Amino acid sequence: MVKRSAVILVGGEAKRANGQEKYFFVYEGKTFIERLIDTLSQVVDEIILVAKDPEQCKRFRHLEGVRCITDIRPGIGPIGGLHAGTLAAHGDTLFVSACDMPCIESGVVRYLFEAIGDGDAAIPSWNFDMIEPLHAVYRRSVLLSYLEDHESYSLRPMIRSINTRYVPVEDLRKFDPSLKTFTNINKIEDLERINGEIPAGQKQG
Repeated sequence: MVKRSAVILVGGEAKRANGQEKYFFVYEGKTFIERLIDTLSQVVDEIILVAKDPEQCKRFRHLEGVRCITDIRPGIGPIGGLHAGTLAAHGDTLFVSACDMPCIESGVVRYLFEAIGDGDAAIPSWNFDMIEPLHAVYRRSVLLSYLEDHESYSLRPMIRSINTRYVPVEDLRKFDPSLKTFTNINKIEDLERINGEIPAGQKQG
């Protein structure tokens, strides 16, 4: 029985990475997507990749233990991928991440699954305005209800309207002292920097 799912959004246009596919960038000998799958498979029962179209899904045929699906409502950004991934998932709770976060820490993800409790979401928070909606856990039933009928294409109105548990990032340092889990790579320069190691505790993205 599937209790926990992971949804990785891979359908971005990668415009900030010179058109290159960020999920195939290499860090510490593995591609970003391989690192994500390795990490998340320790915590969840299934992993779903959400691509923009069937052609992009073919790029992941070599990966074992994952399902690749496509956007149902293309062109509306992360919330479109979240909608498709939620419909496809079998778990009661979902960890959602972007594909450009190669350093996600399994202990952090496990803690977020526990932190949701009987809430609707568990979202890391730097402060009131600075949150990590694409490194967070959501309750599937709540997402389905909201995504059936919503006006905004931003995730923030949804997060503010449901019973969200904000998890201070400082609470996560016991699993990841430098908070490297939140590193996201938008440009080639970012990749070069991370391969040269990032100063401890420095927020990326």
